[in-house]
Amino acid sequence: MRDPDAAGRFGKFGGRYLPEALVPAARAVEVAFREAWADASFTAEYRRLLATYVGRPTPLTECARLSEALGVRVLLKREDLAHTGSHKINNVLGQALLAQRMGKRKLIAETGAGQHGVATATAAALLGLACTVYMGHTDVRRQQVNVFRMELLGAEVVPVTSANGVGTLKEATNGALRAWVNETEHAHYCIGSVMGPHPYPWMVREFQRVIGDEARAQCAERLPGAVPDVVVACVGGGSNAAGTFAGFVDTPARLVGVEAAGGSAVDKGRPGVLHGFMSHFLQDDDSQVLEAHSISAGLDYPGVGPEHVHLAETGRVRYPSVTDEQALHALKLVTRTEGILPALESAHALAWVVDAAATGELAAGSTVLVTLSGRGDKDVQQIREHVG
Repeated sequence: MRDPDAAGRFGKFGGRYLPEALVPAARAVEVAFREAWADASFTAEYRRLLATYVGRPTPLTECARLSEALGVRVLLKREDLAHTGSHKINNVLGQALLAQRMGKRKLIAETGAGQHGVATATAAALLGLACTVYMGHTDVRRQQVNVFRMELLGAEVVPVTSANGVGTLKEATNGALRAWVNETEHAHYCIGSVMGPHPYPWMVREFQRVIGDEARAQCAERLPGAVPDVVVACVGGGSNAAGTFAGFVDTPARLVGVEAAGGSAVDKGRPGVLHGFMSHFLQDDDSQVLEAHSISAGLDYPGVGPEHVHLAETGRVRYPSVTDEQALHALKLVTRTEGILPALESAHALAWVVDAAATGELAAGSTVLVTLSGRGDKDVQQIREHVG
């Protein structure tokens, strides 16, 4: 995937739309990232931590029983086995090292499902940084285990409420941006996905491309054709998908990003500006941003990373959506055939594979790589409420 242009845009999407008080801080992050990413000592330390602290490379798991049930060959890229249980740690460690390099003493973060919050609290503990995580009040209630994990790690978790919001990731991001305005001198805003003002969509993709690069090398060792027929990942903001696709965008593999039906910003959204960037957002006829819905707290953001919209417009990636019910069905199927409990986010990607195999969209015998972005331990209580 290409780097953004000088204005931080992928096609017409992306850019930097910020209050005047935050523009210097965002520019400083861009300058620091460009210098750090070209500095061999920085990347060496980042790769050392990925290997010795995160546990990379994560495995590529062949799913024999699931493949037999579906009639296609399914391989899982196991980000659920990374330290803290999701792909989020790849990006957070990179940003935490960058913050330390910039002389910042604190990390500010937003979180939905809690995976990014736990990863940020973990990196802050590792590097001796203070940490405050903003979280919508609804997500605080439905992700109590992750809230406790963040507090154990020494982070302050701030519930965010608003008169018109439903207390999910959109409100959490509002809270984090407000805090950053007041703390730019000593704090770095550690955004968790390929969203936000330039350089975040680009920077987060670069920190997450380790997923795709590893998976491509592992597929080259495992598959006769070196690459799978189809590469699939779930998309909320889209960081695990961006990282995965980065490894395969120049191959013949079909790329599929799966959104939640109630948060399908690529397909159902319209161009707009929110949280410092231009992308597709769910909006009403008066251009007011609508609330998204998903059983997964990590997928109920009303927008999507700008590069994903660009990839959809160019036709390189397709972005279907699946319902809560389809995701729960796939979650149970994978758990019972493979002994792997996926996060609700990842269950959306798996649900598309289940449906595409049943309808013939995936030809019998096709090889499908699915990025399992996180493990489902955090979602057990919520899953129990829905399936009994």
